[in-house]
Amino acid sequence: MNFLAHAFLSGERPDILVGNFIADHIPGNAFDHYREEIVQGIQLHRRIDSFTDHHPVYLRSKRRLYRNQHKYAGVVADMFYDHFLATGWSAYSFQDLTEFTARSYAILMQNFDILPARTKRILPYMMEDDWLASYANLDFLQQSLRGMAIRTPYRSGMEKAVSDLRDHYDSFRDEFREFFPELILYARQEIEKITGIDSGTSPGP
Repeated sequence: MNFLAHAFLSGERPDILVGNFIADHIPGNAFDHYREEIVQGIQLHRRIDSFTDHHPVYLRSKRRLYRNQHKYAGVVADMFYDHFLATGWSAYSFQDLTEFTARSYAILMQNFDILPARTKRILPYMMEDDWLASYANLDFLQQSLRGMAIRTPYRSGMEKAVSDLRDHYDSFRDEFREFFPELILYARQEIEKITGIDSGTSPGP
């Protein structure tokens, strides 16, 4: 899962959101200096990724991308799924998407001093262009994937990804819609296991 999904799956716990957001920028177990719930958010992120990476519906989406995106098929699938979460947001949350993203950015900025260096570098750009909400826009998605392709050390095929999305849009969307409610339930159960507190994450109307 990508940034928007991880933020949403954090529920209503600010420190869980911080940990979930920074997890990819934390090597191994180098998180002992963080507050308990931030550590729990890091653990939640890794459990969500493991659940996703082994789910047959997600793997179906990923296989469709192998031809052009090769080893980056999973990265692209994650971004596609954030696109479908953003475009279908009202099915999963009662809160307006722009309100949700503003709250998420505010929580991260309140904790800016403790964020990993890599997170500190990208967060201002993310806020300026509202990446989390902008995943709904295919032009923004294309721009993001093209930029990632340029930064990879060899040909990744990510610059072709939005064409693949357009060609198989209904299939990717249907797979997301089949998969994501299961992920919401899984994340909620994992938060309750980790913290002993109800996550507050549940489908919308």
